[in-house]
Amino acid sequence: MDRRSLIKNAGIAGVLAAGIAPAVHAQAAVRWRLASSFPKSLDTIFGTAETFSKKVSDITGGKFQISVHASGELMPALGVLDGVQNASVEMAHTAPYYFYGKDPTFALGCAVPFGMNTRQMNAWMYEGNGLKLMREFYAKYNVFSLPGGNTGAQMGGWFRKEIKSVADLKGLKFRTNPIAGKVLEPFGMIPQSIPGADLYPALEKGTIDALEWVGPYDDQKLGFNKVAPFYYYPGWWEGGPQLDFYINSKAWEGLSAEYKAVVEVAAAHAHVTMTAKYDAKNPIALKQLVGSGTKLRPFTQDVMNAAFKSAQQIYADLNNSNPEWKKVYTDYAKFLADQNAWFRFTEGTYDRFMQQQKL
Repeated sequence: MDRRSLIKNAGIAGVLAAGIAPAVHAQAAVRWRLASSFPKSLDTIFGTAETFSKKVSDITGGKFQISVHASGELMPALGVLDGVQNASVEMAHTAPYYFYGKDPTFALGCAVPFGMNTRQMNAWMYEGNGLKLMREFYAKYNVFSLPGGNTGAQMGGWFRKEIKSVADLKGLKFRTNPIAGKVLEPFGMIPQSIPGADLYPALEKGTIDALEWVGPYDDQKLGFNKVAPFYYYPGWWEGGPQLDFYINSKAWEGLSAEYKAVVEVAAAHAHVTMTAKYDAKNPIALKQLVGSGTKLRPFTQDVMNAAFKSAQQIYADLNNSNPEWKKVYTDYAKFLADQNAWFRFTEGTYDRFMQQQKL
């Protein structure tokens, strides 16, 4: 009896017992497009989508190809959610809080002021209810989500003038993310929403008075230090902002189980790699910025306290007015409280000690 007849007549149990492995069915070729919310100049953020795409191709031997397109190539930076929702593209790489205007709940998938740090966000997503809750929410937009990187805690941004108190914020046109803008509005700041590619000319021409983007490595590449001398920290609105890969629900369901697993593995690889890049590159860039004359400043305690109070009021109002927000935020806030209690005794104490040492 030949091998083919044996497999046909013996069934799978007989095949395995005979030590003959059935051939794995070849996967069909798949071609997707990914729309990024970021410019190509940012090798850390835009590059995360490229890292993901390459890993998918490598694992599948080139049979699953995902072309990565920078903001503006296929659609505007802030149009990628609509693009995925209506299936203009199969997927996107973006920061969920960009879509706060559609529903504030989007921000909980990325970062909210005085929210989780990077490790806490990972824990909530992978071991808590984060992924489950956000996917339930995103399903209403025809989106399946996967974590797509985290920058780590960000800087507070570039200012033309020194900020010594809450009063100094009044009248400033400040580019920031939408939910941070809501927190700052009571102090007279005028929030601006501008894509990354347009930030430098806006600051240079005085269209805005200040901006925040990410941190030293990206900010240096975009040249903000050339037009604004004061660099503030911390970015209390982004303690651990997670980016996401958004995938059209129908496109996701159309994948084989094997290809779904490939996409999940590649996304997890890109997710970890992005944080590693920032942690490696930011210290070097910060030294260079300070060496070239950048003036590092912490936000004053009164600014931090006022912003924290404003944020808590916004969350309370959203809990009363938005059932989607309340469902996710209730779980988020409880998880964060437990995480902070733990980090207070371990990570926080250790980090404070080590940061005072000279190595």
